Amino acid sequence: MTETLNISIESYRKQLLDHKLYKKITTPEDLTLFLEHHVYAVWDFMSLLKALQQKLTCTTTPWIPVGNPQTRYLINEIVLAEETDINKEGEHQSHYEMYLDAMENCNANTEHIKSFIAAIANGENINTEINNAQLPESIVQFLNFTFAVIEEGKPHKIAAAFTFGREDLIPDMFTAILKEMQANFPDFDLEKLIYYFERHIELDGDEHGPLALQMVDELCGTDEQKWNEATEISKEALKARIALWDGIYDAIQENKKATV
Repeated sequence: MTETLNISIESYRKQLLDHKLYKKITTPEDLTLFLEHHVYAVWDFMSLLKALQQKLTCTTTPWIPVGNPQTRYLINEIVLAEETDINKEGEHQSHYEMYLDAMENCNANTEHIKSFIAAIANGENINTEINNAQLPESIVQFLNFTFAVIEEGKPHKIAAAFTFGREDLIPDMFTAILKEMQANFPDFDLEKLIYYFERHIELDGDEHGPLALQMVDELCGTDEQKWNEATEISKEALKARIALWDGIYDAIQENKKATV
């Protein structure tokens, strides 16, 4: 059934992989704008992941065995790497924290995302903060979609959004662009950023991608309605990512016009 789902979403995946945004990023200023938008998607990816862990494993005491042991293994294996992977220095760090470090290395602004997270850590309602944080509309819509899926609470839909609409949609071509920029702007330190994307591509291709597909298969089983819902939410997740990419493209375009 995952094959049928993949066929249904192929046109949306192609739109993302061929998006005009990638070739638009030609200067350090373009890249920092991309990073300052994209970091919200890096962060909310972790929220989808933890929502799945809460649904599919026991995260409270006293502990009791929850659900299918195979599904528990799949989600815990992904959480282990995403939340405590090995960074470029050989230390444990979440992918979100790696991304922040990479942003700071190339002089991107991290204050906006940090104050956004701080407000949530201090008890601000996530939906209120998304709509009050003066974020670009494309980011607002992207986050609203993610947390609506989480709030609905259906594991198979959360798993589908997680699996089919996320970071594996940044192609190898983007890493090639970063390496070219590193050569053209030697004072612009992209080593940590290149490491982040290469690590993500490696994990998604070799480990997390197959595990996530297996998780969707386990959660939908032979239930046709669940497969239909998983297919529709995957399409919506991809549309939300396309809209985010469109928003970043427009922001870069506007910035280029303003600096002419």
